[in-house]
Amino acid sequence: MYPNLLKKRSSLTPNRVALRFNEQAWTFEQLYNEANEFAEKLHTKGIRSGMRIAILASSNPQLVIAIHGCMQLGCELVMLNERLTEEELNFQIQDSHTDYLLVDSLEKRSLAYSHKLSFEEINLAVQTTFKIEKDWFKNRTITIMYTSGTTGNPKGVRQSLENHVMNAMGSAVNLGIQPNDCWLCTVPLFHISGFSILMRSVVYGMTVNLHAKFDAEKAVEEIMSGTVTRMSVVAVTLERIISVLEARNLFFPNTFQSMLVGGGPVPLNYLERAIQRNIPVLQTYGMTETASQTTTLSSEDAIRKLGSAGKPLFFADVRIDGEEKIGEICIKGPHVTMGYVGAAELKNPLVDGWLHTGDIGYIDEEGYLFVVDRRSDLIISGGENIYPAEIEQSLVKHPAVKEAGVVGKHDDKWGQVPVAFVVLKEDVSEEELKAFMKTEMASYKQPVSYYFVEQLPRNASNKLMRRELFNCVQEMK
Repeated sequence: MYPNLLKKRSSLTPNRVALRFNEQAWTFEQLYNEANEFAEKLHTKGIRSGMRIAILASSNPQLVIAIHGCMQLGCELVMLNERLTEEELNFQIQDSHTDYLLVDSLEKRSLAYSHKLSFEEINLAVQTTFKIEKDWFKNRTITIMYTSGTTGNPKGVRQSLENHVMNAMGSAVNLGIQPNDCWLCTVPLFHISGFSILMRSVVYGMTVNLHAKFDAEKAVEEIMSGTVTRMSVVAVTLERIISVLEARNLFFPNTFQSMLVGGGPVPLNYLERAIQRNIPVLQTYGMTETASQTTTLSSEDAIRKLGSAGKPLFFADVRIDGEEKIGEICIKGPHVTMGYVGAAELKNPLVDGWLHTGDIGYIDEEGYLFVVDRRSDLIISGGENIYPAEIEQSLVKHPAVKEAGVVGKHDDKWGQVPVAFVVLKEDVSEEELKAFMKTEMASYKQPVSYYFVEQLPRNASNKLMRRELFNCVQEMK
């Protein structure tokens, strides 16, 4: 058993600020009281402990209160991605066997679902008291989050109370907990990167400064003011923050402790530029099935092991599957999911206790993990393995290139060859990029074609959607 997280935190530090949004602030006691009020109103509407509740809403305080309210009531939360199409949302609602759907406004959400309630409807309801549990079973399912679905239908991943708590504890052991810690949250709360920040908040007693969405200018202003100490980003948002600092010739203050960067390999060019701007970047590696981080680079190794995702957190273990140095990354620990829901429910995610991630990487002689790429994104050309992320990292070294995405296309002679989609900072020709890449890597790795685009397709967590790039290549035939 673990304690009821928000109830326990509210009793320990009732007057500490839990949440800030724009000019508003909530203490842990206020957040607990408002969450309980919301839970009592849900109870009035017929929602009971053990029900599965899907939530479709923007990141704001009402969503935070709804999340904690559902947890107080003992419900399982299906966190829906705002950016999905109606067809994709309907699949997840049906696949998860959702009992009720909560939305931030009926006008905004037109999903045809009979058991649908808006936050406004719930807030207008009367309160019906129920017994709030002091302790929770550690294997209780807290959230269900669907994988990105970049290679077919997404799977609904169960994340237990133990998964969330042990992930938060592992992160705390790695980062340390400071009395003035405040996490700037610009990542969506429906994604594990955002939800895990809420979990750390109640476990650590830490303030969360919540933004509705990522804005590089606003993020820089808040960090420069000294009000926040930590932030989670992905490679593309890190680059946007760096660009703002470079344009203004600014350097992060020493009050800022760590910038956790996940969501895939980070170009070394970004990391080198970040160091120049005094950004303490800690590259991390994790996934929906591991309730966020599994490995994180410690601050003292940030420069010495540039490009590494670090060592496993205290309660996690990582190994490489395969006879070669580079192979599939496998993970074990109390933060790893025990299973899926819906169509994938019969699929056991573990093999002899290990989660096979589908990611490719290697562990160096000192035990540091380096993530190379997704196994499904591997390009095999003339029998040679080509990792798109390696090519992307080289491309962004060119001063005219802002972002790059690489995929393979069919070739009668070689089987597959790489092609590149490029977002530019300034004009550059395809010939110039080809000449540059000749100095960067072997000829068989170099893109045979370049497509200049305004932006790259990304999902809600800003991960590159290579499948869409591959579809573009297919359409160009």
